[in-house]
Amino acid sequence: MSDESTAKPEGLPFQMPIELGKVREFARATGGTSPDYLENPSAPIPPTFLRTQVFWTPAGGPNLLKDVKLDLRRILHGEQEYEFFGPPPHVGDELTVTTRLDSVEEKDGKRGGKMLVIVFISDFTDGDGALVARGRQTLIQTGGVPA
Repeated sequence: MSDESTAKPEGLPFQMPIELGKVREFARATGGTSPDYLENPSAPIPPTFLRTQVFWTPAGGPNLLKDVKLDLRRILHGEQEYEFFGPPPHVGDELTVTTRLDSVEEKDGKRGGKMLVIVFISDFTDGDGALVARGRQTLIQTGGVPA
């Protein structure tokens, strides 16, 4: 039985097909020159390729930040990291992605004001439901102008 008071908002799962053309485009856009990414029909993904999940996220899904008041003019992308639980996915794989809000924390800013630190976790599972990778994204809403 889950504890409703600690339940974290979760988005709807969606499919992310790993396509050769998209792996090639990503590799070229990030300066990759490895023939494995550019020519291999069963290429592994570059580790940061999973960030392209944003292009597969369905429109109109649940708003994971609906209760958090954000000023989008003050949002920074603070960090992005990936953890793999085996070999990276390859062209031809189809991943299921589920993203959840992990935490929202207020901290004192070094230059005055309060910062809001927001962390999302995305789980990437394969066709068998096995967890193949986990992404962690940190957004920061900077504090106001110091007095």
